[in-house]
Amino acid sequence: MQKVYLDSAATTQVREEVIAKMQEALANCYGNPSSTHSFGRSAKTQIEKARKTIAKQLNASPSEIIFTSGGTEADNMILRCAVRDLGVKHLITSKIEHHAVLHTVEQLEQEYGVKVSYVDLNNCGTPSLESLEELLKNSEAKTLVSLMHVNNEIGNMIDIDAFADVCKEHNSLFHSDTVQSIGHWEWDLQKTKVDFLTAAAHKFHGPKGIGFAYIRKNIPLKQLIHGGEQERGFRAGTEPFHNIVGLEEAFVLAYENLDEERAYVTGLKNYFMESLESALPGVKFNGNCASNDKSTYTLVNVCLPFSAEKGALLLFQLDIKGIACSKGSACQSGSSTGSHVLTEILSEEDLQKPSVRFSFSKYNTKEELDYVVNSLKEFANS
Repeated sequence: MQKVYLDSAATTQVREEVIAKMQEALANCYGNPSSTHSFGRSAKTQIEKARKTIAKQLNASPSEIIFTSGGTEADNMILRCAVRDLGVKHLITSKIEHHAVLHTVEQLEQEYGVKVSYVDLNNCGTPSLESLEELLKNSEAKTLVSLMHVNNEIGNMIDIDAFADVCKEHNSLFHSDTVQSIGHWEWDLQKTKVDFLTAAAHKFHGPKGIGFAYIRKNIPLKQLIHGGEQERGFRAGTEPFHNIVGLEEAFVLAYENLDEERAYVTGLKNYFMESLESALPGVKFNGNCASNDKSTYTLVNVCLPFSAEKGALLLFQLDIKGIACSKGSACQSGSSTGSHVLTEILSEEDLQKPSVRFSFSKYNTKEELDYVVNSLKEFANS
């Protein structure tokens, strides 16, 4: 049986170079980075090197990069600390954010009584800049806006510079969950005036359990996790040195190979969409998937022309064929409810049909995509 992995939006295959770096770190650099002896200093030096590497690529300051366990922790830390420490009384987001943001916002509404507003979506499911501007005009309280750069289920991208500029015009803070775009798109944080970003290494061929938050300098957040003074006092706990080394290596390789790999993966996505349209009349692409300038090149969300009964068996049948994909975010795999993103943007008719997210990486081939399309066609005719 052929094995085809098309779920890179959930997590990516770790690069061999990253594995080698992490093995070396585990074997040879085991000192606690907080220790003052040579073993500890050696680990600390490499952590600070990784911080500088990331900051340089993003055109940020090393002091603005805080290592976390991943995107979820970074989102939680930023949102919670903004309400607790900065006097934020109004949170503006959208109903198609990752649950790391949505559930945190809901919890903050209950705990602190903050006002929560939701930006309108256009017909394709992208947050409306005009709606945000209207909400900000009418906001009298200290406000933080949280809108993801690339939607993890449908791939829609916002014009992050335009959204950041509107937030600045209205003296509001701007946080963006960039877990699906760090490592896949270029950034210049002197040009893009966001206050907070989040990233996770396992989305760009690094290890799980490590990511970072970007917190613009002179924003006085305090630590969420108490204990030691690691991460400049932002985040207590012994740093996972081997994971940070793996993150740095994955980050460097992602940007060194960005143009070549983006062109290759874009070609795969376009080929897959054309093949599906030819093989399955009636197939639809959710969100802005069909527009390469309004959607990420790394994924496509497909509404397939199958009945609800047939759709209920689809992922099971694909799994039997060795094909990995998903109905939505991997974080929802234990949920019995459907995708909250698709519920917001699809018609009742299309919600009765199965929608599947296929996401790609440098490790995929056109031959694999042919196998997937043929498997879907066989299933349609069975």
